[in-house]
Amino acid sequence: MCLVLRGLDYLFGEHLAHDFVVRQLVRLLLSSRHGALPVNMNLLDVIDQYGDDESCRSYLEGLRWPRGVSCPRCDGSVSRIHDRAQFDCNSCRYRFSVTAGTLFHDSHLPLRKWFLAIYLICESKKGISAKQLQRTLGTSYKTAWYMSHRIRDAMGNDDQPLLNGIVEVDETYIGGKRKHVGRGYTGNKAVVVGAVERGGEVRLKVVANKDRKTLQAFIDAHSAPDTMIFTDDYAVYDYLPPERHQEVNHSAEEWVRGDVHTNTVEGVWSLFKRSVVGSYHKVSIKHLPAYLDEMEFRFNGRDNPYLFRDTLMVMLAGDALPYRELVDKP
Repeated sequence: MCLVLRGLDYLFGEHLAHDFVVRQLVRLLLSSRHGALPVNMNLLDVIDQYGDDESCRSYLEGLRWPRGVSCPRCDGSVSRIHDRAQFDCNSCRYRFSVTAGTLFHDSHLPLRKWFLAIYLICESKKGISAKQLQRTLGTSYKTAWYMSHRIRDAMGNDDQPLLNGIVEVDETYIGGKRKHVGRGYTGNKAVVVGAVERGGEVRLKVVANKDRKTLQAFIDAHSAPDTMIFTDDYAVYDYLPPERHQEVNHSAEEWVRGDVHTNTVEGVWSLFKRSVVGSYHKVSIKHLPAYLDEMEFRFNGRDNPYLFRDTLMVMLAGDALPYRELVDKP
């Protein structure tokens, strides 16, 4: 163990190396307590391993405090209150539970239902509606809707690395149909712009319009300066220098030229619009960014065998989302 730590210290620094080893040991301990590690889990695995609140709390404790439970206020040692599933700080006497100060905070819903909801949202490629969660989990619609948005809130991440290599950029309209208006009417639609790194992650954002200033700001904010940008023939992208920009002429029905295409980002649009049509049926402009965050999180974690565990970790790291904030008009 000492030799391993020294090697990791050399590569990553003492603090990071220690955290790395601690987390690996925690994974092994959780594996021995709850069966196999939560990798490539199916629904039956979740039910079997986390079918009661005690198992759920025990697993969340290991994720939140890999070095042992400590007070979230003063970082002091604690005593366990077994009959209340709480802890009492030995220094400041603050009482708390594993869900205090997280997105689970102040929820009276059993944790096993939270775990099932998180799994279903993570593993449903086209999302799952609150109505379907209501039927599956046996909750009220209001509870299922609020729970879904709390999970989406945890999935949002403003601190993301820049995209590199080849990045496809495109924009689309999201919105319903209007009767008695001509084709191409966009008055009731929102503009969404997206960028996808080939073989990598996606970035999605609702924007006010698709003029040059808006799209340039989006590209600069989400891609490295030396990134090669692939777009369609929309004239706004002509500001990009030729050495870092190539386009396919959709107006002339050119869809692919060698490795130049926008099929990946258009596939993201198709997947999201199928989610709206097939699962959600209707999405308000106020909550559209949250649904995009969910889509982005799930797409970026498509090859992550620990997606369920990592979603639990972001739930623990987030703050509680007030219900009033969701239902108040923007």
